[in-house]
Amino acid sequence: MTARTVLLLLMSLALPAAAQVAAPAPATPKTAEPAIKRTVVEDDQVRIEELRVRGQVQRITISPKASGVRPYEIAPPDSGRDPSQQSKGISGHSLWQLFSF
Repeated sequence: MTARTVLLLLMSLALPAAAQVAAPAPATPKTAEPAIKRTVVEDDQVRIEELRVRGQVQRITISPKASGVRPYEIAPPDSGRDPSQQSKGISGHSLWQLFSF
């Protein structure tokens, strides 16, 4: 075998390997931030703030504008419960903050 034949043989073996291009790594899926919506309804006597995350109500805060009346929260219903069933938790009840540090 001549040097030229050996060189052509080696090049022919190397061509398929050179033609293979590494596939790009799959892009890591970016987790989207949850959709957060804050709604404020206000009139001359009360201010109501509602916080929704991914469409589910997380917090409802009632702030009366009368002097001496403290704001309170209403516990939203659990998103995993059937609303037709009677709730045994605190959903729908008023919650007052007694102490703040």
